[in-house]
Amino acid sequence: MNAERNDPRVFSDHMDTEDLNKPWEDLKQSIDDKKPKALILHVDTLIDSGEIGRAISRLDSDEKKTLLGLLPADVSAKLMESVTEAQAVELIKLLPTSDAAAIFNELVSDEQADLLAELSDKNAEAILDAMDPEEAAQARQLTSYDPESSGGLMITEFLQYREGQSVRDVLDDLRANANDYTDYDVQYAYVVKAESDELVGVLRLRDLLLSRDPTPITEVMIREPHFVLLDTSLEKLADFFDRHHFFGVPVVDDQRCLKGVVRKIDVEEALTGRADVFSMEIQGIIGGEELRSMPLRTRTTRRLIWLVANIFLNLIAVSVIAFYQETISAVIALAVFLPLISNMGGNAGIQAIAVSIREMSLGLLKPNELLWVATKEVTVGATNGLILGSLIGGAAWIWKQNPWLGLVVGVSMTINTVIAVVAGGLMPLILKRFKLDPALAAGPILTTLTDMTGFLLVLSFANAILRYLVP
Repeated sequence: MNAERNDPRVFSDHMDTEDLNKPWEDLKQSIDDKKPKALILHVDTLIDSGEIGRAISRLDSDEKKTLLGLLPADVSAKLMESVTEAQAVELIKLLPTSDAAAIFNELVSDEQADLLAELSDKNAEAILDAMDPEEAAQARQLTSYDPESSGGLMITEFLQYREGQSVRDVLDDLRANANDYTDYDVQYAYVVKAESDELVGVLRLRDLLLSRDPTPITEVMIREPHFVLLDTSLEKLADFFDRHHFFGVPVVDDQRCLKGVVRKIDVEEALTGRADVFSMEIQGIIGGEELRSMPLRTRTTRRLIWLVANIFLNLIAVSVIAFYQETISAVIALAVFLPLISNMGGNAGIQAIAVSIREMSLGLLKPNELLWVATKEVTVGATNGLILGSLIGGAAWIWKQNPWLGLVVGVSMTINTVIAVVAGGLMPLILKRFKLDPALAAGPILTTLTDMTGFLLVLSFANAILRYLVP
């Protein structure tokens, strides 16, 4: 038994090429076997291979409960940190409060805050009440900050020493607490005043190792270090790390007392997460997050709300077609180009929406800069519109051997593209000023607008010169 447990090939006999493509099958077998030590090794293997998230997503609720029940809290915490936040929240909701609290005690501080923020107030408070009091107090403090600020992103696991200590004191502490510091990102240590937590310097471990033991750390540290305040925004943090190639930056309060450290990797993940949420919302996923392992009711509701709203918006758009039924009956070819022009306008507008939302998320654009955005988008829209209009107009002319049809289609495409990109660029700014979610609302509104303008342009132009279009 011991030989098998220590053999790194213990799972290799079962993991041929086909099995590696279905990592959940071996995981299910390990869960059924109910052998915790072998299961831990298997979970570690999946975490190291990056397959743990995919494997977990294929388990049913009972299998997930059994899995977490067999794993010790520290391994479960490692698992939670290796899957997506949405998956981690799903797993936490399956557990009794006491088991969830034990896992939270093992999570790093920023992970604690992120997951607690995704739970209901009732569930989060129940878990906090069952956690280690010191861990719970720290987690409560972190969840009180804006999740997209330095306070919400910082970790509280860092090395701190006081002015009066020497290099030997620091090295002795590192050796004595090596196990406790295992989960720390030990690249820097921070020096505070002897009588308070006011930040006065930063220690690079390289400098410590190259200094003599009796040397005071104040002679080795970097004085007047860079720092950020607790309420520093995500955009400003991103700008800071663009200008300074640091691993992390200390976070202080108004009295310059050290509270935590924001790591560059966490800022990058927050920016990526925000972009992902915006992308999902633009596509009509209410809440900005969906996994196929979520309950059917949650998934259908998040999609259906957007789709139902679009039915009514599309009815408004197609009413234009109803008004011009006689024109379409006279020139059937117009029916071929109507959806093409409206769809191309929608696509062009969605591009402009994405750029505006991205720039706002990075702090490069403010909701009151409407004129600047409109000016920039008009030039892009006119250029692209002329090219697209020429292409589709030429195709219409060649197809029906009628230059007037090509003119109607080409001019409509050009104008609709300009309208679409200007509206798409401005819409997120306008919605933001009215405190509406630009990522969620901009897409459906823009689609309706470009459909209406596209239909109206084609049919009204065609109606105006109908005698040249009818053979």
